Amino acid sequence: MKKKFILGKKIGMTHLITDEGLSIPVTVLTVDANLVIDVSKVSEDDHCVVLGVGTPRSLNKPMTGFYAKRNIAPKRFLKGFRTSSQYLPCEIGSSVDVSIFFVGDKVSVRGKTIGRGFTGTIKRHNFSRGPMSHGSKSHRIPGSIGAGTTPGRVFKGTRMSGHYGDSMVTVKNLRVEKVDSDKGLLFLRGAVPGKSGMVEIFM
Repeated sequence: MKKKFILGKKIGMTHLITDEGLSIPVTVLTVDANLVIDVSKVSEDDHCVVLGVGTPRSLNKPMTGFYAKRNIAPKRFLKGFRTSSQYLPCEIGSSVDVSIFFVGDKVSVRGKTIGRGFTGTIKRHNFSRGPMSHGSKSHRIPGSIGAGTTPGRVFKGTRMSGHYGDSMVTVKNLRVEKVDSDKGLLFLRGAVPGKSGMVEIFM
């Protein structure tokens, strides 16, 4: 069950200087006011809250009716969060902003990592390369993948070349270093997955 949750957008990284003179690397997230699109009851004390943010590029007829029924403005990004009744935000149509977080909170951030396309084993799995001298014939090859006549096949899950990145990853326990409610900025210690784009922030 999530106590606090919101959608934000990654801007980039910078650093903050503490009163002791320490430089802390932080990721800056811009968090616009999230609109509560829908609240549904899953069980007795389990609810699903759908938050929306951004301006949609286009809207089909089903989604037009969805927003018209609730009498709220359409949003581009929607995400549902499971929570209990004691952490529920206000009714449908209300907004949630960055002020729900405080300095010292430990949050988790979920985003899509940078896509790296089809990569080899050295980049994908951190394999070591062979000698780069002229006589070597194994510079960046993965090596043997077979297991002999028995079982006579390649086991599933063998680390090989393939698609790398472009997957959803959650980074946990990022400390909130600064909250700027006026500008809608959230400063988290450490790195957040992916390029500049939408991420889920929750705790």
